[in-house]
Amino acid sequence: MLVKLYTIPDDNDDVERLKAEGITIRRVASYEGSALRRFVLEHFSELWADEAMIGCHQHPRSCFIATHEKKIIGFACYECTRRNFFGPTGVLESHRRKGIGKALYFACLRAMYEMGYAYAIIGGAGPTGFYEKCSGATIIPDSKPGIYTDMLERGS
Repeated sequence: MLVKLYTIPDDNDDVERLKAEGITIRRVASYEGSALRRFVLEHFSELWADEAMIGCHQHPRSCFIATHEKKIIGFACYECTRRNFFGPTGVLESHRRKGIGKALYFACLRAMYEMGYAYAIIGGAGPTGFYEKCSGATIIPDSKPGIYTDMLERGS
């Protein structure tokens, strides 16, 4: 999918609402990489954990986390899979439908815009309706499987 970064709306009110509920959206700190890796491995996948680790080694770090009571409840990354790519991203099922995923997504998109990009690519977008609704993202024709070919088998 393709997103126009220059049309992303201000979501400060949503971020402040989350903060009032005890949920913080922020960049992951360098010393939190292992905690992020464990979170992504436990709740999502090894592939996503590998990608998120790339974001922990970038300067500035290209992963944002959502925290509640000093625990990670969601994450979103950019420029981990490829340059100008958003993802991977995920929120614990118990915390979905609160606007956390959208706040993480917008934090990444704003960071990409600040880097100088006018557009961002969402590779392997799962919930296309979500991205269409909150950011006006559009599907890139003939983009499946895209870059996700010739992947190594994952051992058990």
